[in-house]
Amino acid sequence: MSSALRMICLFIIYLNMTYVLATDKFQRNFPKDFIWGVGSSSYQIEGGWDANDKGESIWDFMTHNYPERIADRSNADISSDSYHHWRKDVQMLRQLNVNVYRFSISWPRIMPGGYMNKVSTDGIKYYSNLIDELLHYNITPMVTIYHWELPQRLQELGGWTNSEIIPLFKEYSRLLFEMYGDRVKVWTTINEPWHVCEQSYGIDYMAPAYDYPGIPSYLCGHNLLKAHAEVVHMYRQQYKPSQMGRIGITLDVSWPEPETQSPEDLQASERAMQFYVGWFGHPIFSHHGNYPAAMIERIRNLSKQQGFTRSRLPSFTKEEVQRIRGTSDFFGINHYTTNLVRPNDHNNTANFPMPSFNHDMGVVERQNPDWPGSGSPWLKVYPKGIYNLLMWIRREYNNPPIIITENGVSDKGGLEDYARVDYYNSYLTSVLDAIEDGANVQGYIAWSLMDSYEWKAGFTEKFGLYHVDFNDPARKRTPKISARVFAQICKTNAIDWSYRPALDEEQIIATMHMSKRVHYAKHNSGNTFSDIRETLVLPLSILIIMFTMHLK
Repeated sequence: MSSALRMICLFIIYLNMTYVLATDKFQRNFPKDFIWGVGSSSYQIEGGWDANDKGESIWDFMTHNYPERIADRSNADISSDSYHHWRKDVQMLRQLNVNVYRFSISWPRIMPGGYMNKVSTDGIKYYSNLIDELLHYNITPMVTIYHWELPQRLQELGGWTNSEIIPLFKEYSRLLFEMYGDRVKVWTTINEPWHVCEQSYGIDYMAPAYDYPGIPSYLCGHNLLKAHAEVVHMYRQQYKPSQMGRIGITLDVSWPEPETQSPEDLQASERAMQFYVGWFGHPIFSHHGNYPAAMIERIRNLSKQQGFTRSRLPSFTKEEVQRIRGTSDFFGINHYTTNLVRPNDHNNTANFPMPSFNHDMGVVERQNPDWPGSGSPWLKVYPKGIYNLLMWIRREYNNPPIIITENGVSDKGGLEDYARVDYYNSYLTSVLDAIEDGANVQGYIAWSLMDSYEWKAGFTEKFGLYHVDFNDPARKRTPKISARVFAQICKTNAIDWSYRPALDEEQIIATMHMSKRVHYAKHNSGNTFSDIRETLVLPLSILIIMFTMHLK
């Protein structure tokens, strides 16, 4: 073989090796039966807050009566208006190539006062039409029974702190199984119990915003776990034999990364997981059931030190422990970010209220300023966190089937959301790492389908794959760059880092409209000509790009 021919052969071998390495890095495949989906929640997207005979929810009440608690003083009375545009939503799902749409049902839209004495025919019909439309296009509905939308009248009884909520939640769930169970095959009872309890009763972040630390959140959790268990037993005994569905629960956590590898920081990380995930995960998924030992012991000892005659954490009977254990067909987990953690000291240098959940947990959390940020002050990008979380669940609960029911990132708006593309690619890479290392992850639900009302942040933070024009009465939806990338992932079942599309003509036109609105807003607020001129630079640039595209 001549030296020239040898060089050519070596070069071909080099190219082949480069291709294999590039393919391994830039395109990674998920299991063939992996579930791809996208999510939303009723209060955030539906609007129609008083349409037909819908009742008032705790979020309606709070945003109407205490607008100062919301970042931009807004509410979700209209929001994305999915109550009137649900067919558009389904078409968006088709464009995303997803197998599953995870959405929630509004309790007060179905049962305005929270009781069976009044059931809304219009509310029943709304969700029935949506479910039928999804099935028509072979999209599986994954229905969350409770995503924070409690009827206000039930809150006036104490909400989740009153044990009366258990039979009421069971009645409400029974109605949903009766109305939709023949078509819905995947249910989650409750979304993010920690938020339902600690952030709603312990502090004043989520409705009903009690700001009563250290006591009512544990009452809430106790009733919530029993209500969940009763609904699951009812479903399994009365409905599953004929409806053949699955039912579970969705928990949430920001991964607690130890600040250092010191024993103290490692213990703080583990204790945070026991308090955040174990609070609701241990009673359902662990071999022995009941609350984690760390919670039971710490809260009992601290309660005694604080002068309480019994632990602020209620106790389950042996029968209740057995009744709750095993009541989930899958482990639903929501995850967005990671925090650095270390232990609080005995002097409570962190200055947590006493009593409180944070003081009971005894962990100090902070964000790493070196990690990339997002549109939310609490959300830093650290992809390894989701890997660590999935592997922790695998170890702690004997590798249950896991569905990632929420994962996504926020920004302040716009269609060229390459940071969101990078977030999905990097977090999904970590998910795939976990699968390859043995975690039983069966599906991934991106958050969220479209821009919507982001709870206390109002409309100041955007998580959507689709942009929603909240100034347009028709609430026009436009796919972002991330929508096209996620659609490609769902279609190919693979991560392709090299796929970074540019704006297409539809997106360019939508960007022009957004820019015009900025221009008019600045003009009407009395800004100078130079300010207005700046708002015209982007539209002119876009026109040039469109002209070039047509020439091609």
